[in-house]
Parts: sequence; structure tokens; C-alpha cells
Amino acid sequence: QVQLVESGGGLVQAGGSLRLSCAASGSIFAINAMGWYRQAPGKQRELVSTITSTGSTNYADSVKGRFTISRDNAKNTVFLQMNSLKPEDTAVYYCDYYDVSYHCWGQGTQVTVSS
Repeated sequence: QVQLVESGGGLVQAGGSLRLSCAASGSIFAINAMGWYRQAPGKQRELVSTITSTGSTNYADSVKGRFTISRDNAKNTVFLQMNSLKPEDTAVYYCDYYDVSYHCWGQGTQVTVSS
């Protein structure tokens, strides 16, 4: 199994920045992908960004140019740098991990952007 621990959420004004971190531990497969999803009240969980263990990245159109995902493979940690935050970015952000045979979610971290 893999355990994920997220940190870095909080309250920020529109135009501000936050950096989320997600540390994975446990039975981590060398070839994997980690990423961030978010869920706003009353809405479905949606993809924000993903990154593979080889560094390939993917972003939702709504965050392109504002968010940057990165990872430290030695520490099994993924980061999400969020700049130019908007009120519509307010949501619970969930880290996820998946490999060829396993998938799990973190507990979520709240991001609130005030106007």
C-alpha cells in the first residue's frame, strides 16, 4: 500500500500564490504517476495536473500558465505551485498516486481564494 500526506493549503487573496506538497510512502512502484485533483462544493472532482515518474506533465486548461507541477523522486514527493490564484480555484485539493496495479488518494487539503 501507499500512503499520501498533503500539506500547504490555506487561505489566500486573489492573485496570490500557494504551494501544495504531497509525500508518498509505502510500497512505491518505480514507474508511477502522481497528481492533483480538486473538488469544489457541489461539483465533481476534476483533474488539475499530473506528473509521471519520468517527468511528463498534464494540466487542465483552467490552470495552464498559472500552476506548475513538479516532483522529487528521491523523496517521493510531488508539488503544485499555484500562482495568480482566482476565487474559482477554491476547492479541496486531493493528491493521488497510481501505478500499474494500485491507486490511492490523499486526505485532501483546503484551498480558499478570497476576492
